[in-house]
Amino acid sequence: MNKIFIFLFILLLSFQWSAVAADSSMAAQENKDKVYVLVPKDWGIYNDGTHPVETTKGFNDALQWAHENGKTTFKVPEGTYLIKKQDPKLWLDTTARINMVPDMTFELDDKAVIQKETNGFAGYQLLHIGYGANNVTIKGGTYRGDKDTHDYSAKGTHEGGYGIYTEGAVNVTIDGVKAVNFTGDGLVVSGKGTMIQDLYETSFVSGSIDDKGNLVADSKKIRLKGSLNFNNPIFQTEREFEFSNKQKLPSTFDIFFYKQDGTFLTSLKDQKIRQIMQIPDGASSFNVVFNQAGSAGAYVEYWQRAVSKEVLVQNSEFAFNRRQGITIAGGDRITIADNKLHDIKGTAPQAGIDVEGGYGENGHMNSNIFIKNNDFYNNTAYDVVLYDGHDATVEGNHFASKGVIGLAVSPPFTSALIKDNHFDGTSIYAYHDVKFEGNQMNDSYTFLEGPNIQLDGMTFTDSKFAISSKQPFGVSASNITMNNNKNGSELSLWASPVHLSNIVLNGGGISGGVAEGSIFDNLKIVNAGGLNLPLGTYNNCEIESLGGSISGGIMLDDAGKYVFNQCKLIVKQGFQINNAKADVTITGSSFELLDRLYAFKAVKAKKVQFENNELYADQFVNPSDYMVMIGDYWTRSNPSTVQEAIIRGNTLTSNIEVEGISTRYAGTSNYKYTVENNVLTKAKVKLQDSDKKTNNIEQ
Repeated sequence: MNKIFIFLFILLLSFQWSAVAADSSMAAQENKDKVYVLVPKDWGIYNDGTHPVETTKGFNDALQWAHENGKTTFKVPEGTYLIKKQDPKLWLDTTARINMVPDMTFELDDKAVIQKETNGFAGYQLLHIGYGANNVTIKGGTYRGDKDTHDYSAKGTHEGGYGIYTEGAVNVTIDGVKAVNFTGDGLVVSGKGTMIQDLYETSFVSGSIDDKGNLVADSKKIRLKGSLNFNNPIFQTEREFEFSNKQKLPSTFDIFFYKQDGTFLTSLKDQKIRQIMQIPDGASSFNVVFNQAGSAGAYVEYWQRAVSKEVLVQNSEFAFNRRQGITIAGGDRITIADNKLHDIKGTAPQAGIDVEGGYGENGHMNSNIFIKNNDFYNNTAYDVVLYDGHDATVEGNHFASKGVIGLAVSPPFTSALIKDNHFDGTSIYAYHDVKFEGNQMNDSYTFLEGPNIQLDGMTFTDSKFAISSKQPFGVSASNITMNNNKNGSELSLWASPVHLSNIVLNGGGISGGVAEGSIFDNLKIVNAGGLNLPLGTYNNCEIESLGGSISGGIMLDDAGKYVFNQCKLIVKQGFQINNAKADVTITGSSFELLDRLYAFKAVKAKKVQFENNELYADQFVNPSDYMVMIGDYWTRSNPSTVQEAIIRGNTLTSNIEVEGISTRYAGTSNYKYTVENNVLTKAKVKLQDSDKKTNNIEQ
């Protein structure tokens, strides 16, 4: 019985395996049936770099045939395929490019080259992925422009020669391609703009619309003379629209939607020009109301703009183009990852990647841009520009175009995250709405303006870091380390106050002309030269001269308020105040002097308050040495330039008897200073007769 059962079980398994094998074989055959390997001669295509007219037509005919016959992969064998130049009589010659079909992988052999025929036109496209050509993959091979043989004799910049151009396509992958030697850009990701209608002053009448969608009289407002509809074919697939290019009209308006039978559907209040508006379900037409009395000179345009969406560009190379490696000029959810972008030179902007849709000049919006793990080098002006749009992540890239701008975030761009990049000899210029995390800089310059700029975790080596905050606390930075190996590092602060925390300066310096009010938490300065600290409140700061290099003192030279709380100084020479309008408070801090120089000296000041500090010195050699001084020996016969001083509750310890607290060189003016409750070991109190002095202990 058991033998029969085993035999039946094995027989059943064999049937199942046979069925699986048959299904697998059928699937493989179906996949094979969906692949078309181009036979050039079948379509009049030449693969020897000749006959551009026949070759271009052959490609477009073959692609269309493949699409109509259910093919999903179109393979191009090795060879050089010449794509014809434009017809000079046409503004846009769509027959002078390869026009991609939807639902297709266009795969070139690694030795296949799509070459643009030499021409003298200001612009051209080599491969076009147009509106509706969705679900496309462009894979492998080389796309090459005519940069080196182009005829530039006609007027203009000749910057419009493009390699691969997407125009409102959705779900596009570009993988493992080379796009080189174009007069313009290797790749453009853009949108399709459709102007539905332009409206003039005669398009409007006096009146308004109530909350129920009824037309009502209102001499202070204008509305459309007749409703606008959504009949354009573009609205069958795109369910959004906008108004743009307004003249002599307010920037905001109310919009009212109606069903096909004319009944009121819904309304939206306070909409803006260039604001993208969704078409409500069931809406067939709409009217708008502007809050102004007349329509003289009024003009506005009704547009639909479809940007390219869900585009992935990876494992590719964009190089030796004149204008850009990649331009994103109208895209949403665009990812550019693991590519090489280099040697862009010839006509501005000359960037590896430029995210610039010209939205403020009637162009397309860019949004949700991801630029990750790319290598940039030898670009002439920029590696990456975030010019306009919103929401971008720039992460894990190597910016190495020496001496140029690695990243520029311009004012029209908002909400960018810049994370874990290496700026290798390249600079950063960022204006607002940017968050930086974990980046490294070397041999570089960084400029931040704000508002709404945050840095968290950044390492600078032999680099300059400048903050010029446009608004108070428009820039904040934390967990920053600046290393100085070549005497080139510097932190400079300008304009409005900022908040910095956990900043370490290993050598280099700090400078600037920032307004008072900045906050510095846990600032640490090690082995710096002479310092001129900016105005602000310093909490838990550390200034150390472990190598003995702080010899020029720590200057407080600006007019305004300085506050030092719980700070620690191990230095050759401490603070010197030399501005008649300076207001300086130092409390709860410690000073260890590594030389025979002072811890605190006020030559000029509006007010100084030195309280509850600990001072220790073991390098003094003369009784005339001093630890804390108001005034200066060389100006002792002049009127005093320190108006108010309070020195209270401090502990001073010296290796020999010196002037611990001295006001006797403060000058001839009748200012009275308060010196009280200080404890001095070996050090002495040397004061003016007019000073208030109580309970100072010398031991």
